[in-house]
Amino acid sequence: MSYRCPKCFRTEQCCLCSYTKQFDPEVKFVLLMHPKESKKQRTGTGRLCKISMKDCEIIEGIDFSQNARLQNLLNDSRYFPVLMYPGPDAMNAKSEQLKLQMKSNPKKKILAILIDGTWFCARQIINKNKYLLNLNKMSFSKNYTSIFTFKKEPHPECLSTLETCYYFIQELKENDFINKNINPEPLMNVFKQMIKFQLQAENERVSGLRPNVHAGNFRYTKLKEIPDFKIEKY
Repeated sequence: MSYRCPKCFRTEQCCLCSYTKQFDPEVKFVLLMHPKESKKQRTGTGRLCKISMKDCEIIEGIDFSQNARLQNLLNDSRYFPVLMYPGPDAMNAKSEQLKLQMKSNPKKKILAILIDGTWFCARQIINKNKYLLNLNKMSFSKNYTSIFTFKKEPHPECLSTLETCYYFIQELKENDFINKNINPEPLMNVFKQMIKFQLQAENERVSGLRPNVHAGNFRYTKLKEIPDFKIEKY
């Protein structure tokens, strides 16, 4: 079995740790990770969030109703918990409701809960944890398009876990909820390199340089264009 980095869970040749650096987003992020998502070393972005941001943690499972760590966080008076979940009743960084909530609790830190898994797995987690829907829900004030092009999403506006964190931080900055000098670019930098590594590997399979485990799938029979991302190594 090949060596895997204990931080990013990628192989030694595709380790992503040098493409990110830790920063403080002034938000506490908690990723509720489905067990199936934890096995996705190649395309999962939750662990990249954890190694890129201070005060970001992963709690793995499906039913969190008896999870002591999550319940303690939700009941911690230092935090204002929100669930990243789109819908007509969701707030965003421009919402007067959020401004009033934070103004009345100026010392509280936003605790952002994200469901980390495929849409099927995310629904499974929500169905097992209906109480999460009672939290204040957060979404975005703008529309964003994912650059996660090789992963099929049910809707064009669907974002990866990492992109959700990135754009949430950007919108909080723009609306003065967190320090405007916070730079979340390490998140997007490491994400772009992950995409590049994955597309390079797929092209090598198509070209016969690697065993093509997807040979029977027509999606993996043509070479894919690799975006010309500007990527930094830290």
